[in-house]
Amino acid sequence: MTSDMPQTYSLFELNAALRSTLSEAFPDKYWVSAEISELHVNAAGHCYLELIEKDSRGATIARQRAMIWAAVFRLLKPYFEHETGYSFAAGIKVLVQVSVTFHELYGMSFVICDINPTYTLGDAARRRAEILRRLADEGVAEMNRELPLPLVIQRIAVISSGTAAGYGDFIDQLQNNPYHYVFYPVLFQAFMQGERTEASVIDALNRIYASIDHFDCVVIIRGGGATSDLGSFDSYPLAVNVAQFPLPVIVGIGHDRDETVLDHVAAVRVKTPTAAAEWLVARAHETELHIEALRRKAAEAVELRLSRESSRLQQVVSTLPLALARRLHAEQSRLLTAAAAVERGCRDRISREQSRIALLAHLIPERVEARLTQERQRVDAMQQTVGLLSPDALLSRGYSLVLKEGKVVRSVEELAIGDAATLLLADGEASATVTETRHTS
Repeated sequence: MTSDMPQTYSLFELNAALRSTLSEAFPDKYWVSAEISELHVNAAGHCYLELIEKDSRGATIARQRAMIWAAVFRLLKPYFEHETGYSFAAGIKVLVQVSVTFHELYGMSFVICDINPTYTLGDAARRRAEILRRLADEGVAEMNRELPLPLVIQRIAVISSGTAAGYGDFIDQLQNNPYHYVFYPVLFQAFMQGERTEASVIDALNRIYASIDHFDCVVIIRGGGATSDLGSFDSYPLAVNVAQFPLPVIVGIGHDRDETVLDHVAAVRVKTPTAAAEWLVARAHETELHIEALRRKAAEAVELRLSRESSRLQQVVSTLPLALARRLHAEQSRLLTAAAAVERGCRDRISREQSRIALLAHLIPERVEARLTQERQRVDAMQQTVGLLSPDALLSRGYSLVLKEGKVVRSVEELAIGDAATLLLADGEASATVTETRHTS
């Protein structure tokens, strides 16, 4: 009886066959361009990397583990950094010479044996530099960094994923701070990785702006993860929104080895959500210490002022009797001088008035007599004038008065033909009847 069971291999046997096949298929060393998405060095000095390649849309299309043995890494790293001026770190694009290896236990990896230092930054780093240069050219790169930080920061708008461990660490660090400070964080949910990150964080900023008066600052936090997942934070639209946001923005994204465009435009840059909370607590503690220092300084100033004023008061009290005696003596002298001056002034005034009275006593009779003579002459002249103008004088010069019904007639219009009239003459009267009237003009 024949068996229908297919030929089987143990895992080790198949991996060994793969190892042999790969060694035969790729016997040489190959130059490979890729971006370093992760990098760490172990205690033995070996460098372990994750290499990736992205398409034109930024999506990762290839991923491979790689390593550099310690002896080679000690030479390649300083050589690369000296020649390029860039740190050998995650986020750069490199051209490396690799050999393809396959291990039955650890699988396939690239062993890097050389690097081309003339190869420039990777796509992410180049894009980051281009965005920062564009922001600088537009004059907005430093706007958020130049905002004054509030003296007391308690009302915090937090942009994060509510389920992220980093957000939990942030809240725990704030609530359980050693100084028992009270903070008021408000979560604005956002996607913190993937293609929706940029639009989601911008939307959260817009929601914060709608109630901006309720907050002192904005905190954008995200925990660790692969460096390649942080590409969404190297975004020009997101960077522009953060750079121009009217509240100070604190960014805590990734681990110590990570860096994004937001780190360069935010008012405060820390490395992790926990570090963001620690910074806020430290800021509050600095403010408390500053206020306490001001309080002590004010108390010392008041105490010093009171001491000076007390000494000054004692000095014034001790010198007051002597000062009063001096003042009284000065006032007495002043009064005596004033009295003497008044007495001299009175004597001088009396003397002047006596001289004036004597002069008037001599002049008054003469002036009275002259005035009487003048008035007599004026009266005589008036009498002569009155005499010349009296009715008797007029009648004596041949004039007569016409009376009608006892009243002097002054106009022809007062007489009518047939009226009886009386004529007054210098030596008597005569009666007349009007027979005719005639106007002379």
